[in-house]
Amino acid sequence: MLPIKRAEDLILTLPGVVSAKILAGDNGTIDQIHVLVSGELTPKQIVRNIESALVAHLSMRIDHRKISVATTTEPKQKRSRDDSGDGGDGGGARPGEGKHFGTGRRLYFEDVEVRGSRLKGVSCRVTLRKGDASWTGEAQGIEGDRSRLDLAARATVLAIAAAEGKEGQLAVEGVKVVEAFDRRYVFLAVTIRSGRDAKLLAGTCEITESAETASVLAVLNATNRWVDQEAE
Repeated sequence: MLPIKRAEDLILTLPGVVSAKILAGDNGTIDQIHVLVSGELTPKQIVRNIESALVAHLSMRIDHRKISVATTTEPKQKRSRDDSGDGGDGGGARPGEGKHFGTGRRLYFEDVEVRGSRLKGVSCRVTLRKGDASWTGEAQGIEGDRSRLDLAARATVLAIAAAEGKEGQLAVEGVKVVEAFDRRYVFLAVTIRSGRDAKLLAGTCEITESAETASVLAVLNATNRWVDQEAE
């Protein structure tokens, strides 16, 4: 399946999205994303979910200004078997690649909130969405730019663990900001433990809005493939 088609199909799995159309530029990169939504989520939440899904599952980093959101009362589009990539000729999908679309197994970014307190320091709450359910994680620590990145990552890990029933099995090993190609990225590592076994997963995300948001998306980038595998 072509990357643009895969991206459209992925966007259609997001809560509140009725239809999606991606316009590509002359070099094949995404130029515009137009989505119709049902209105159950705010346009800002829809845009964040699209950014999160594309970077976590397809490693596509899209400027939020390229995403256009309109509200409609029409029902959600139903994709044909050929459109979903499960059958037909010329799809090119790898075995099993698309079978999770619409199942609600994947986790998507919904919101991150950072609050400061003289007594408690800094508190970071992250909300993720899985299907029709929302899951939150909260972490507290001291004030500081690097501390906020770590808190956002730890809150995300707690939300993932709650959603997947894996409390105590995930931990943030480290978070840092790296500069490359005149851009700044959050790079982090998450450890997943199962019995005596431990797996180290790495994730990254460019900082385009807040560093805390990039930290959340980097955790999802590192863990969403593991979430899919655990759901099989």
